Amino acid sequence: MKILDQITISLRNKIGELHNVYIDVVDNPLSEKWLTSLNQVLKNNLHLEKNYHWMGFNERNLEYICNEINDCILQINCFDWQSRGITPYYINDSFAPELVVTSGEIGEYKPGYKLVHDKTNWLHRYFEDLQGHSKNISSYYRLADTRIKLCIRKLNLLCHELESFVLSERKRQYAPEWAQYNQLFCFLNAPRFKLDPKKDYDLFGVNTLHRSLGEVYIGVNKAVSKTHWEVFKDEGDTKIDELVTTALHPQIEASADFDISWSQSSRGHPWHQQEVNNFKNWLLTNGLDPNDPNLTIGNPLIAQVNLEKSFKTCDYGLIQHTLSQNLDVYKIVTNVATNYFDYRWDDKNYNETQISLLV
Repeated sequence: MKILDQITISLRNKIGELHNVYIDVVDNPLSEKWLTSLNQVLKNNLHLEKNYHWMGFNERNLEYICNEINDCILQINCFDWQSRGITPYYINDSFAPELVVTSGEIGEYKPGYKLVHDKTNWLHRYFEDLQGHSKNISSYYRLADTRIKLCIRKLNLLCHELESFVLSERKRQYAPEWAQYNQLFCFLNAPRFKLDPKKDYDLFGVNTLHRSLGEVYIGVNKAVSKTHWEVFKDEGDTKIDELVTTALHPQIEASADFDISWSQSSRGHPWHQQEVNNFKNWLLTNGLDPNDPNLTIGNPLIAQVNLEKSFKTCDYGLIQHTLSQNLDVYKIVTNVATNYFDYRWDDKNYNETQISLLV
């Protein structure tokens, strides 16, 4: 396989020791545009959002996530919107572990510790109302100060973190081999580039809905919207015109953001294929063609972790254990750019740092 570059990501443990992960960038037009964008982000020293980085690794617990959500809601509710000439936006909601997961025995086909999707669907709706989307940013976001802008942004990040935590924690109770682990690289103020329907859309499709160990996907889903797959997973069989979300859009932009899957592959498993078939039926019921490339469904592959070079093994359990000991990105190196990220999400001044960088 021809590669465009081998990227080195240096992970750091709690005592400062480093572990290198090597990523081979595959040769396709989308990967080339993404790599160019990533190099620019590294050269410009853009901030890596470490408060939205490790999904499913249980570094931050459910109580912490709920408290963070409540703090953001409180600040948004207390903000003087009227002084900005806009009708106040008030969120009449609160979050706690007992409100976001179901009670009962935990196991396959058992009711316990399932996500209360209505809570996260509405949490994302608050974010949509306050943020808008990439082509129509809300007046609330435009008129808010940077502290409130961070709170609005965090509603979305914490919503997805909450969903990921509950999914993985439930699996850890009865099927730990299927806990979902993902590493998300999102850069503040990262410039976007247009996707080319004639070249890039071929990398999408329902056949790319599976995720495999060490695969790297472009972060097209970081646009201020939800994909059809995300909406189907969140809101089930609801008709499109009855959805809680208002931000259902195809992906027309991408950036230097990217995701790494650290879970074992879902490819070929009957339960996954059944879920994909249900998704196809949902699209057809709503008058959409599952094979329409313009829907930009799926996970476009741009790179692959060199597992043997990075971990000396392809065993997902051993790899996940190594990662769990090194949950901090210290450095990213490409052939033409290097940048250090010498900060952690739990630094006392971390929120202030992000506030100072928001535009």
